[in-house]
Amino acid sequence: MESRSGGMAMCRRPVTQTLLSVVFAVLILGQTRVSASQGVAASPEDIDFFESKVRPLLIQRCYECHSHEKKIKGGLALDSKPGWQTGGDNGPVIVPGDLGKSLLIKAVHYRDADFEMPPKGKLPASEIAILEQWIKLGAPDPRSEAIATAKPARTIDIAEGKKFWAFQPVNDPPKPAVKNTSWPLDSIDHFVLAGLEASSLSPVNDTDRYTWLRRVSLDLTGLPPSPEEIDSFLKDESPGAFASVVDHLLDSRAYGERWARHWLDLTGYADMVGTSNDVFAEHAWRYRDYLISAFNQDKPFDEFIREQIAGDLLPAASTEDRAENITATGFFLVGDIEIVNPDKAKMEADLIDTQMIKLGTAFMGQTLGCVRCHDHKFDPITLGDYYGIAGMLRSSPSTHKIPFGVWSMPNSTVLPETQAQLGARGVLEAKKQQKINKLKAEQTALKQIEATAEGKAKEEAAAKLKTLATEIQHAEFFKPQVPKALAMRDGSAPADMPVYIRGNPYAPGPVMPRSVVQVASWEALPPIPAGQSGRLQLANWLADERHPLTARVAVNRIWQKLFGEGIVRSVDYFGVRGELPTHPELLDHLATRFMRLGWSQKQLIRSLVLSRTYRMSSANHPAGLELDPENKRLWRMNRQRLDAEALRDSLLAVSGELIRDSSGPALVLEKVENTGALVQQGVNPPNYRHRVPRPSQEFDRTIYLPVLRNGPTHSDKLRTLFDFVDPAMIAGQRNQSVVPTQLLFLLNNELVRKRSGVIATQLLADPGLETMEEKLAALWLRVYNRPITTIEREDARAFLSINPAQMWQELCHSLLASNQFIYRL
Repeated sequence: MESRSGGMAMCRRPVTQTLLSVVFAVLILGQTRVSASQGVAASPEDIDFFESKVRPLLIQRCYECHSHEKKIKGGLALDSKPGWQTGGDNGPVIVPGDLGKSLLIKAVHYRDADFEMPPKGKLPASEIAILEQWIKLGAPDPRSEAIATAKPARTIDIAEGKKFWAFQPVNDPPKPAVKNTSWPLDSIDHFVLAGLEASSLSPVNDTDRYTWLRRVSLDLTGLPPSPEEIDSFLKDESPGAFASVVDHLLDSRAYGERWARHWLDLTGYADMVGTSNDVFAEHAWRYRDYLISAFNQDKPFDEFIREQIAGDLLPAASTEDRAENITATGFFLVGDIEIVNPDKAKMEADLIDTQMIKLGTAFMGQTLGCVRCHDHKFDPITLGDYYGIAGMLRSSPSTHKIPFGVWSMPNSTVLPETQAQLGARGVLEAKKQQKINKLKAEQTALKQIEATAEGKAKEEAAAKLKTLATEIQHAEFFKPQVPKALAMRDGSAPADMPVYIRGNPYAPGPVMPRSVVQVASWEALPPIPAGQSGRLQLANWLADERHPLTARVAVNRIWQKLFGEGIVRSVDYFGVRGELPTHPELLDHLATRFMRLGWSQKQLIRSLVLSRTYRMSSANHPAGLELDPENKRLWRMNRQRLDAEALRDSLLAVSGELIRDSSGPALVLEKVENTGALVQQGVNPPNYRHRVPRPSQEFDRTIYLPVLRNGPTHSDKLRTLFDFVDPAMIAGQRNQSVVPTQLLFLLNNELVRKRSGVIATQLLADPGLETMEEKLAALWLRVYNRPITTIEREDARAFLSINPAQMWQELCHSLLASNQFIYRL
């Protein structure tokens, strides 16, 4: 097991056909059980041969991987007679008296590249002869008793597993009584305050209105409030002032852009298909835009689940809904897919494993990837549970082989269009073609000039041709095309899947009926109709109000984004080795409320940010630091450093340069010239694309910038330094590191320096700001979203007095690089 952040315990992905355990698992398949004890009794000479020749050989060559004192790979123990009689995962590896059927002999002879034992090097011929002689003698072995240290096989008790808190049904506990009845604004506050009072703690004071407005704006939209929004809020003294702000933020497009990015962290999203090959996922952006729309529409979370798992199988009320449902299934396809692998069976098994990990983490807070090779070591999840769901995914193939060497590509689906959409696309196509024709005519004329001109005229023509080539390229790419999306679809022959022994697709075990996780189930899964994968039944099971995990995991993620830590701090792992809820009754209350609100994320978020708990200051006080230094009882608000997207978007927002209406592909993709030559060299597949920067990306919101699995983009330094999730991984909670390189970036990078210059120029040129005091007040309100203090004003005036013409930009830069800007209090 290897540890992951947040208490997760994940198994390493198995490497097939290389480990000794896997090879032995393959060797023993299909063999019948034969007991050496069924033969004649061994003679004293045979026993002496075993003790003097065979046992030392086994100890020297085999015990390292196949003994109870070291390890038992592939389930095969060779340090006792019952060990090799029982054999590995599927039976014995030795058939006494029969060399041809004893696969151990086949392995030590290295007759098959996949069956070579020991893996570090072939045995000398003399040692092989010893093993052969032993088996010919009937494999005499006086070690009649099993090793005393052998552990009985672990079995999972589902009924016992259901007693764990995360697998118990969600219930709505009564609102607890509190002593300070004037403090709560919502039932949420009762649960928090009751815990504080039981711990002899009290909440800190409310934060000021400036800080609350900045906090809620950043949390809900990823953007700071504008001076106009601050002024409007401060002037509104009505009881509904806070609610009006929240409703305005939830109704903004920026809300969907912010919360869609949170969900993308759980999908492994990138604008590239895989990590090891520079192949771009040209339709991936549609899933990103689907998420933005889903959050802005406040799509009910149970519907959100069904669409992402089985949208292609759902009924649709309109053509637009049908297209949306299909696009939603990109959840399974926007992750890291290794598309260049000659071993298609392994490629399929690894992709299904990736999808299982994603499914378990995003919706259930469970580490399903740990169950590919064996029952879960800690949680009550069986091998059958894994392959029951994996069979549904295997019945919905995600990739297809293309006629190019060993390449495969993710499946895409043509999206349906309404008559209006078809007509609009036709009109746009005609307009784009007119533009392209005009550009090409200009290009032809310039080529003639370049061919005949000399000197400066020739250079100017060449430069214009280069610019024109880019414009034509962009125009060609953005010419309306038949819309497609990376999407799931059922295969032609859905079927149950066999267990892969030790995760090896070449070692199939018993076939497992398609099913779901037993410990989280309340009844048997409805029968899967013939010809269907079962994804629809899986989606309905996950979205059912009786599911013990779905609502709890969802509300815990939302809580974590707003309060910095989850009620269950291991937000991606609700298993036995995860953290227990700090407020279990509150978690269940929120889960129940969430479902009663029609699974509305906006309504749940609204209630959370309007609570008294959310309104608290982030200031410390001695009693809290002494009794609860980690703030698990929530006696104050947690401070949070802005993540990479909020930091970059805030920089552009305060400088007034942010483009607030973007969408579409993050990359302009160009077909490779001279494809045939490249194919002959085996360099790239026929549909390989070069990336070309999209116009205006410098000022787009960060969610619309390309996400690459390898290779730099102009913003990757910022995202890397400020803990952007590795797109080859998934994580419901990002790290919040604080390292010197972050400050060096803010002090030296052009992204920040340019914004400083823009803000300084705007302040100095604003006719409404006549005095230095007015300019400083405007600057502080714009960057820190609060008034400047007396001390800050005096320090700023002294700083500017050195050289006002040059120091304004430096002052702006110092504010943008400060903790007050990059932290949300």
